[in-house]
Amino acid sequence: MPRIDIDSVPERTGSGYPAPFAQLAGARIKQALGNAGGLADFGVNLTRLPSGAWSSQRHWHTHEDEFVYVLSGELTLITDAGEQTLRANDCAAFPKAVADGHHLINRGTETAVYLEIGSRCENDSCNYPDIDLHWDPQAGYTHRDGTPYPKPPGKT
Repeated sequence: MPRIDIDSVPERTGSGYPAPFAQLAGARIKQALGNAGGLADFGVNLTRLPSGAWSSQRHWHTHEDEFVYVLSGELTLITDAGEQTLRANDCAAFPKAVADGHHLINRGTETAVYLEIGSRCENDSCNYPDIDLHWDPQAGYTHRDGTPYPKPPGKT
C-alpha cells in the first residue's frame, strides 16, 4: 500500500454549514486522508480542533456509521446522554440511524487531534436536533421544513 504524505494532503478549514451555524465549527482543520489514498467505501479525516472550537453542530446520520479516535489533546463529547471527556487513545462510535446527536468541543487549552472515520453512503441524510437544519445530498442544507438556506456568496 502506498504511503500517504500527510504534508501534501490539502487542509480544509471551517465547515459548509450555512449562516449562522458555521461559526462555531469555523476553526476546525481537516485533511481527507481517505480521499488522498483513493478510498471509496469509507472516509478518514485527520482533524485538528483548536481550543474553543466545535467539531460540528450536534448531528446524527441516517445511513452512515461514524467513529472517532483521539490522538492528542482533550475533547468533550456531547450526546443526548450528556458530556464525556475524551483524551488520547479514547474513541467513540456512532452507529447509523441512531437518533442521538453528537459533536465534540475542545474546552482544553491545546489543539486536539483526532481521526474521523465514516462510511460513505449516497442516500445518507443528516439531522441536527438542536437547530433548524437538515442536510441531504439532493437538497443540501435546508430548514427542517425543506426550505433551502441561501447559498453563501460565490457559491452556485
